[in-house]
Amino acid sequence: MAHDIGIDLGTTKVMVYDSEEGIVLREPSVVAVNNKTGQVLAVGEDAYIMVGKTPSHISAIWPLIDGVISDYDMTKEMIRHFVTKASGRKLIKPRVAICIPSGITDVESRAVIDTAVTAGARKVYLIEEPVAAAIGAGIDIMKPDGNAVIDIGGGTCDIAVISMGGIVQKDSIKLAGNKFDQAIIKATRNKYGVLIGEKTAEQVKKDVGSVFPLENKSTELKGRNLVTGLPQRLTVHTEDYYDDLMELAEQVVASMLSVFEKTPPELVGDIHTNGICMTGGGSLLDGLDRLMAQRTGVAVHIAEHPVDCVAIGTGKSFQYLEDLLDGITSPNTHSH
Repeated sequence: MAHDIGIDLGTTKVMVYDSEEGIVLREPSVVAVNNKTGQVLAVGEDAYIMVGKTPSHISAIWPLIDGVISDYDMTKEMIRHFVTKASGRKLIKPRVAICIPSGITDVESRAVIDTAVTAGARKVYLIEEPVAAAIGAGIDIMKPDGNAVIDIGGGTCDIAVISMGGIVQKDSIKLAGNKFDQAIIKATRNKYGVLIGEKTAEQVKKDVGSVFPLENKSTELKGRNLVTGLPQRLTVHTEDYYDDLMELAEQVVASMLSVFEKTPPELVGDIHTNGICMTGGGSLLDGLDRLMAQRTGVAVHIAEHPVDCVAIGTGKSFQYLEDLLDGITSPNTHSH
């Protein structure tokens, strides 16, 4: 039996949705490569465990930076690895839909398609993140009804107003989960003179990070003292990071407001009724939904499975191929 595969090609994580089995892969979008020989040593989870721990001749490369492909060859290797792994030993080649970063170029789009075909795809389609997120969140995108979706991933924040299968207004900013992590690293260094890594910063964000704090939570972290060079353990609090995280959150809100300003009034009225749907791992930052609701005056709800929404929507996008006005790339993707 033929099956379809949807791939959420994220800055920090790749997720794969199989039409028969649901989410089958969740792995970091990282590739480990031998700098001397150019040989790819590991992809995904196996490469992630090497981050920050490799000798000088081995690099752990993140092929996408801020939602844009920065290393074409490594992106090809990553897509090939995940398509092959997801397809397994199934006899019939799958159709593959890939959710691409909004900043991708036509040349890069063509390369992504060709790579997926080489990896075993029967036919390849590309879909924009906000459209995939809306489908994955269970929104009926074909109705003559305005819906606002904001997808906050690792590298980009994508916002769109969707109605009748088309994108009415959209915006994309290179500010998402990674930037919040970097803000925590910077704040810890400035306030305590302690350097922490990206993994630690992400955990601190989950434990105490907030842009609408209801309480001043605390957590313990370990890092390197920049004066002594020795390991140090310290306790940090929500208030230590509030100002830095709020500065970034305000930019996300400003982008949402900018999209509203350009949206036809009838659709804005629909959005006031339907609310704003937030998806992506970045939407889980404590208080971001409440801040968005306060600033826009519109109810905000986080999708039931925010982290999985784009992957699920990409996998389910095949049923909309003939109806979507926007979001699926040009017909040259149908040539295979």
